Amino acid sequence: MTDIYLDHAATTPVRPEAWEAMKPYLDGTIAGNPSSIHHFGREARKAVDAARMSIAESLGANTEEIIFTSGGTEADNLAITGVARSRKHEGTHVITTEAEHHAVLHACKQLEREGYDVTYLPVMSDGTVRMDALQEALREDTILVTIMYGNNETGAINPIKAIGEHLRVHNALFHTDAVQAYGVLPLDVASLQVDLLTASAHKINGPKGSGFLYVKKETQLHPLFFGGEQERRLRPGTENVPAIAGFGEAVQLLMNEKRERAITYTRLVNHLLSALEDENVAYEINGQGQRLPHIINLHLPGISTEALLTQLDLKGIAVSSGSACTAGSFQPSHVLKAMYGEDDGRVRSSVRVSVGYGNDEEQLNEAAKAIANIADQHRRLLAKKRGETNGNKQ
Repeated sequence: MTDIYLDHAATTPVRPEAWEAMKPYLDGTIAGNPSSIHHFGREARKAVDAARMSIAESLGANTEEIIFTSGGTEADNLAITGVARSRKHEGTHVITTEAEHHAVLHACKQLEREGYDVTYLPVMSDGTVRMDALQEALREDTILVTIMYGNNETGAINPIKAIGEHLRVHNALFHTDAVQAYGVLPLDVASLQVDLLTASAHKINGPKGSGFLYVKKETQLHPLFFGGEQERRLRPGTENVPAIAGFGEAVQLLMNEKRERAITYTRLVNHLLSALEDENVAYEINGQGQRLPHIINLHLPGISTEALLTQLDLKGIAVSSGSACTAGSFQPSHVLKAMYGEDDGRVRSSVRVSVGYGNDEEQLNEAAKAIANIADQHRRLLAKKRGETNGNKQ
């Protein structure tokens, strides 16, 4: 069995260069606390400062505007609850969308428990938010708008720059979850006119356990944690130096390769679609608009998501539904439900394929053949069941 990993939207393999950058801070070569003033601490501080500089440069930001966190989830929570709690005296209305990552949706639900009013905008069938819906939802007491750049399940790209420009004449701050977009799209915070932006190391071939939140200068936040001076008191606690060092190296690689990666991923996804057509696999793309180059969400009529994922896994092929598994029960995608409605067949017969470092066309050929075999098995099984049913009726 050959392992084929096509779930890079979930997490990516660590690049060897990032691992090498981490090693001195893991094997004791550089063991200092970056907050210590002795030379051991200063050596650790250099790694943190270098990574912060690389990230700031990648966004057109200033180094003091980059706050390190444990990942995208914490960064989203810090942005959303941090803004809301610091601005409660100005208003209690927050706007988001129904198709956000759970790190955003659950943070917004927590705000509702605290007395805030949250509007969850619907999305169109292409997975994006309508500008007129946002305009209609804005109120005088709206203090925050949080809308993701590129969707983690479908790759749908929201009009972030247009939203940012529209909000410049409003008092609301603007946050975007760019966890999926950061690794494949050129991002400039000034051009986008965002106040806060989230990204994560393990989505760009860095280590798990490190993320960042861009916070525009003079933006006030209420911290999640308390206990130290680190990260402008917004994320107290000793920095995860090894993960941050690996993050910094991954960002350096990204800055050199981002355009090339986007071209390669687009080619690989298109090759998969061609291979599926060659294998006579019936499919539909969920979300027909502009999408991130590394993500494709496919509806495969007549095949349940759960069965397809299981059978592909048995063949050594990893894809995803983008859905959650809670207490052993399969939960249909909330993103697809937002796009098509709960009763649409696509909600329960779709998979996400996401490509990245290490993938090639031959792997996608193998994946297409495996999907074709599974689809054929399901067709035969369905035909057999129909025959048995018709036989019982006679």
